[in-house]
Amino acid sequence: MGAAASSAVKLDSRTVIDPAVWADPYPFFDRLRQEHPVWLVPGLDLAFVATHELIVDALRRIDDFSNHLDVLLITGDDGNPELFRTDEFGEGTTTLATADPPEHTVHRSVVFPELVARRMEAMRPEIEAFIDEQFAAARSQGTRVNAPGATAGIASKSGSKTSRVEWANTVAHPVPARVIGRLIGLPDESWPDVMKWALHGGLLLAGFLTRETMAAITEESVQAGAFLFAKLVEAGENPGDDLVGVCAKAVADGDLDVSHAVGTLTVLLGAGGESTASLIGNAVRMLAEDPALQEQIRADHSLLENFIEEAVRLESPFRGHYRQVKRDCELGGVTLKAGTTAFLLWSSANRDPAEYERPDEVVLNRRIPRSHLAFGRGIHHCVGAPLARLETFCSLERLLQETSWFSLADDDPPRWEKSVFVRRHEHLPLDMTWN
Repeated sequence: MGAAASSAVKLDSRTVIDPAVWADPYPFFDRLRQEHPVWLVPGLDLAFVATHELIVDALRRIDDFSNHLDVLLITGDDGNPELFRTDEFGEGTTTLATADPPEHTVHRSVVFPELVARRMEAMRPEIEAFIDEQFAAARSQGTRVNAPGATAGIASKSGSKTSRVEWANTVAHPVPARVIGRLIGLPDESWPDVMKWALHGGLLLAGFLTRETMAAITEESVQAGAFLFAKLVEAGENPGDDLVGVCAKAVADGDLDVSHAVGTLTVLLGAGGESTASLIGNAVRMLAEDPALQEQIRADHSLLENFIEEAVRLESPFRGHYRQVKRDCELGGVTLKAGTTAFLLWSSANRDPAEYERPDEVVLNRRIPRSHLAFGRGIHHCVGAPLARLETFCSLERLLQETSWFSLADDDPPRWEKSVFVRRHEHLPLDMTWN
């Protein structure tokens, strides 16, 4: 990252809700790492933590940094950033990913064996079936265009069809919604609502919402909670081996109260949908804009697993997570007062040159490919990370099998979701040459 690019980024309170900064946040992160690894945002009880070393330090200090989501960033009516207290949402915001021990230990123990040990690899045929259905939709959409292989110097197969596909909303978003819906135990026909609700969780954390717009998004979350509560009640009568059944049984056994059970399912719905949708979109966009990389992986599919780790490192689906400072303490020589909100920037740590050689490049032979923080670390490491990797692997493998080439659309650039929190494409048009 060039020094001129990073130094051009202003560091004031408006920076944290500047859409241009978050469309390409890496110069901003670079300046923070070099000059203010713990940056106290002027006028706000908010600190951004940018280096790998200091983020790992904060993660270890659970007595100083709480995982409770008490406060998040919004945009005030005057266009300036504000902090919003989540207790305005009511109960249920402290569960699983936003809980501390001992509650976190209980919540995680309910879902972790089911999510990882029993259901993950067993779902592979279902995941592949969902991908097949979405690829069928992709093949049938759009109009024929000139073969992108010609402009990329790749010969197209005789008689092959090249068409425009909107990848984000045809594959990247629907597949994780269908998978997490099936894993939780929701009706297959409800997956469009599941996709909407999964992505709405990220919107609440976007940072660009005002109180008025947050009210509308919150109403969607209330509907999702009511839907999950109804399914939890149904499962209580005859709990199955899906997650809603596991949570219903935990409620019946007294291990979870109902609000935490609904909160746990809500967190899994949002995290399982949002993070994987982001990863599938980002990984494909990276291959589409780098012909040499795409050719290399087409020639050797054994590189896919390491490529996925580089994709999730370089474009972390969640840019970071909030922590609440529980008591006066220091981090990186900066005094943080109790009550301050810290935003731990995974996506900055994952490009920290103090931790990674060639931090801004895809390096397929990294010595420890999973050393990144994109899925968190320690007690809050994402329980669904194996599922996200599996869905992404199956999607990419099928894409490489079904096409001879794909590239970004020259006349319709990708668009990012406008968010401080997530790195997801809302629009990702590709020109695909089908086999």
